[in-house]
Amino acid sequence: METLHLSLSELKNREKWEAAGFKLPNYDIEEMRKRTLAEPIWMHIGAGNIFRIFPCRLHDELLDQGEVDRGVIILQTYDSERKDAILRPYDLLSTAVTLKSDGNIDLRVVGSIAESIKCEPQFPEDYKLANELFAAPSLQIVSMTITEKGYNLRDLDGEFTDKVKKEFADPDGPQSNAMGALARLLYTRFQNGAHPIALLSMDNCSHNGARLRAAVLAYVEAWCKSGKLPEAFLEYASDESNVSFPWSMIDKITPAADPKVGQMLLDRGYQDVEIRTYEGRKLQPSFVNAEETEYLVIEDNFPNGRPAWEKGGVYFTDRETVDKVETMKVTTCLNPLHTALAIYGCLLGYDRISQEMKDEDLLHLIKQIGYQEGMPVVVHPGIMDPRDFLDTCINERFPNPFIPDMPQRIANDTSQKLPVRFGKTLQAYCEKLPEQITSLTYIPAVFAGWIRYLIGIDDNGEVFTPSPDPMLATLQEELADLEFGKTDNVADVVTPLLRRDNIFGVDLVEVGLADKVIEGVKQMISGKGNVRKYLQSLD
Repeated sequence: METLHLSLSELKNREKWEAAGFKLPNYDIEEMRKRTLAEPIWMHIGAGNIFRIFPCRLHDELLDQGEVDRGVIILQTYDSERKDAILRPYDLLSTAVTLKSDGNIDLRVVGSIAESIKCEPQFPEDYKLANELFAAPSLQIVSMTITEKGYNLRDLDGEFTDKVKKEFADPDGPQSNAMGALARLLYTRFQNGAHPIALLSMDNCSHNGARLRAAVLAYVEAWCKSGKLPEAFLEYASDESNVSFPWSMIDKITPAADPKVGQMLLDRGYQDVEIRTYEGRKLQPSFVNAEETEYLVIEDNFPNGRPAWEKGGVYFTDRETVDKVETMKVTTCLNPLHTALAIYGCLLGYDRISQEMKDEDLLHLIKQIGYQEGMPVVVHPGIMDPRDFLDTCINERFPNPFIPDMPQRIANDTSQKLPVRFGKTLQAYCEKLPEQITSLTYIPAVFAGWIRYLIGIDDNGEVFTPSPDPMLATLQEELADLEFGKTDNVADVVTPLLRRDNIFGVDLVEVGLADKVIEGVKQMISGKGNVRKYLQSLD
């Protein structure tokens, strides 16, 4: 068996790669990189897993088809050396491993990253290059996948953090926050012709374009209103005909690199599967594994033009439709089902979502949440059918045995997810079908399961550690009087929590669902095996 190492020089021996089942770029990577640095069109902040296997891979395919001729430049705005160490040892290449539900895999070496730049002042040569490229008239888009927390500038009290305040005071100082770095680069563009540009969040959070705009403009306003930068910069940055912030919705299940996938690659001779470290911290390996299904819907608002990503399957539409697609997915067709599986998967001892999909009780639960209780008030976006989206999730995506996604991972931050994933649906019932809200059974069952989950005892009576959640300690303290095997005080302990519309989206007592939740908690807490019995009683 030939050994394969991911590098530009190794790719020149195409035959051995193709014999092992890998698709390689057909374009000249080195020529593409020269063109890109001469006239950049796209820069990206946050070259994590979903970026490398989705937008970056999609662009790579368009390079192969001749639909674009320049690649993407990565900006590392924080922890640059460690992040650069993910890409640099492999000549900026990565390997996209698509895990199909039929058991086959698709292997593609992605070469569309033209450069990776450490965009921090302590790296003066890189920092100078980043500013020069950001100022280029040809630059159309600066996108980012930095997770939802990357846009948050405030502490738990709603005040700007001390670090952000310090950065507000000095636009020429180091900007440890990606939003500050982006705002400072935008000033460079303003100084060098004030060319138009689109700043595009590709993060999986609601109204991401609005969040990005608010965060960037917070820096710009602080600098301009204090007189440190000219007011004309604020006018430029605030005008969406100059600087647009398109909304988007991205969806592709992309778990952490799985050792089993690594072994599959080793079996084909591919050697670069190790989890390396940098200064004691783990690095992403050279490959990314993800499901086949993917969606990217973007508001078509690009004042300086854009690549033809629609030829790779991206939907371009208006802002209202992007919002509707995101609402459809997050409140009905995917995220609520994921949360239900996460909660009950932890209680029933599962460690894979795909394993849960073989459980008839859990399958029945999510089908009823989606088809029976979600569909009557689903938001229909027009460009895709909600029922088809839901069908794909239940029949193809969640059961995919090659996607190593864990209920424990999805259970993270559940208190923050419930008001959107279920609360929006309950609010829609209150507005559109108020007479039907008390007939709901399966959404209340999720709430009951979550409360049962919070006590940290599974259905076998064994102690487990709930996943991280910013409210976990507070909630467990509020529920401290709940005891496994004791039911006489459930209503008294749980009722105050059920009134929290900041968690459930509505006051469950007021809308008439509290009794169902309380009864569910009583059944499940009364003894071993009663979580299973409760699920089987739902009908």
